[in-house]
Amino acid sequence: MKFLDQAKIYLKSGDGGNGCVAFRREKFVEFGGPNGGNGGRGGDVVFEAVEGLNTLIDFRYRQHFKAERGHHGRGKDMTGADGKEMLIAVPVGTQILDEDKETLIADLTEIGQRVTICRGGDGGFGNAHFKSATNRAPRRHDPGYPGEERWVWLRLKLIADAGLIGLPNAGKSTFLSVVSAAKPKIADYPFTTLHPNLGVVDLDGVQRIILADIPGLIEGAHEGQGLGDRFLGHIERCGVLLHLVDGTAEPDAIAEAYHTVRGELGAYAAELADKPEVLVLNKVDALDGAAIKERQAALSRAANGAQVRLCSGVSHKGVKDVLGALWKIIEVDRRERREAALGAADEAGAKGKTFGGEVGDWQP
Repeated sequence: MKFLDQAKIYLKSGDGGNGCVAFRREKFVEFGGPNGGNGGRGGDVVFEAVEGLNTLIDFRYRQHFKAERGHHGRGKDMTGADGKEMLIAVPVGTQILDEDKETLIADLTEIGQRVTICRGGDGGFGNAHFKSATNRAPRRHDPGYPGEERWVWLRLKLIADAGLIGLPNAGKSTFLSVVSAAKPKIADYPFTTLHPNLGVVDLDGVQRIILADIPGLIEGAHEGQGLGDRFLGHIERCGVLLHLVDGTAEPDAIAEAYHTVRGELGAYAAELADKPEVLVLNKVDALDGAAIKERQAALSRAANGAQVRLCSGVSHKGVKDVLGALWKIIEVDRRERREAALGAADEAGAKGKTFGGEVGDWQP
């Protein structure tokens, strides 16, 4: 399955049904009168975050989504049926943006979260609605109101606990394949990952970590060099960054590699540069003891004295130590997120707000 994290689609909610003009005419019934029913309401366009999706590839083959229009009213005071809603399933972590690609409309971050983007038009009144003491036989009826239509952008930001960052060929895909069941492309020649990969790391049979491997960054990525910074959005939601540095490079190149990646993170967004980081010197299975110490010291100096862990995805050396360091930070991040969510819910409840199940957002 191909990976796609951006798509532009057209949405159109259903128009309302027209009202009906009808009069009651029955044999042996003394009094007739208007009995035209109202039109039905048009269907809404609703997005729902579902489990099991991690790409927007379905929207490459279908870009137009239209809900059913409301049915027209009929005689005998029969109201037209409402149109069926158009339900669009998207992966968890999908953002819905306006056509300008900047205005955020909705952010679906939880399984089952729903949001209505285009509301269906109301149905028109039939002539029975307009009868009164002075107008006993109205022939007026209203057409249904038109539905809403708009173009929107969908942008997927993967939901992960930790994000793998580093230069191309730093060993990120190998590390992901070792600690999870993910099968990213790995080869014995230099190349870079072309799209993000997700892996689920099972720590002890109880706790799990979702790890996101994004394509390697190069100098000038924030200016569009290489694959650019397009995929950095996938680690914006991560609680910690796992920074892998190729230990087989020379000490000066190792320091330069660290500064390059950190510089691209800061150029993309200050929030990314401020995230907790676990710094790892990778591929130490190809080095002897003296070379490991020299390169570990060089990387620590480049990171202003930060702790540098040693790891080898091929030999599995140091993998458990790295995962343990990640879990300590992720555990704190999850707890803070839960507390923040509970605090927001309590605050909303204190203000007299209720939860709108259909819309998937807090409504006054």
